[in-house]
Amino acid sequence: MLGSTLSFAVMALTIRYATRTIPTTEIAFFRNLFGLLTLLPLILRSGTGLPRTRHPGRYLARTVVGLAAMLCGFWAVGHLPLAQAISLSYATPLFVTIGAAMWLGERVRIRRWAAVAAGFIGVLVILRPGTGFTPGMMVALGGALFAGIVAIQIKQLSRFDTPDTVVFYTYAFWVPMSLLPALWQWVWPTPMAWLWLAATGVMGTFGQLLWTRAIALGEVSALQPISFVQLPVLVLFGWWLFGETIDGWTLLGAAIVLGANGYIAHREAMLLRRAATQAPVEAAKPGE
Repeated sequence: MLGSTLSFAVMALTIRYATRTIPTTEIAFFRNLFGLLTLLPLILRSGTGLPRTRHPGRYLARTVVGLAAMLCGFWAVGHLPLAQAISLSYATPLFVTIGAAMWLGERVRIRRWAAVAAGFIGVLVILRPGTGFTPGMMVALGGALFAGIVAIQIKQLSRFDTPDTVVFYTYAFWVPMSLLPALWQWVWPTPMAWLWLAATGVMGTFGQLLWTRAIALGEVSALQPISFVQLPVLVLFGWWLFGETIDGWTLLGAAIVLGANGYIAHREAMLLRRAATQAPVEAAKPGE
């Protein structure tokens, strides 16, 4: 999980550098292209060939929303202070909790709803409507909303396909889909820009693969706090490389959002353990 977190942090830095000369739409295309080229050898080494799926329509819907999340997130990282962009992206688990209740039929009890409410208070602290608010903040928040919908879609797809299949078809759809908007703003990259674009794709793919494996190996409640390391890392690099500073309101709002996310992950892990403990007991009841 730490490797995944640091990979995504490096990806954010390469996006910031690439944004100096390359439009966001083109960065998204090359992130997907280099990501697919990085992923293919890892999939093909198993010797079973490319994965197959019977649900192309579901992947089309997933990749449309995912591309919207990517474009919003990349724009925010490229144009907002890094601390602010990353802090607002942590609203994603709050949207996931709401989506799980609405679309997956998951039962969300009062404690988790209270954590979601607290998290959105933290988002408002960061946004500061009427004072420090800028329209760009809504782009970052929109990216978090779309990313939350994607998380629900991935959970649905995982019922039908393996994680590698989900990742492969995501990239297979993303490459041509992201090329279309990129062509409208196409700029030929400089040699240094090629380096940043390739690094964006490679680090993003490694981050995604490491994250998937971390979730499979450990409990979410133990892993979730590790992902929060990304914020102080990017605050440090934002100050060192770009001369950015973090204001007290962003810091306070981020602390509230991260605390709410940590509590939601903790409650989900507790409920999963409780269900696993009670299942054998329920199965052993006579006549049931």
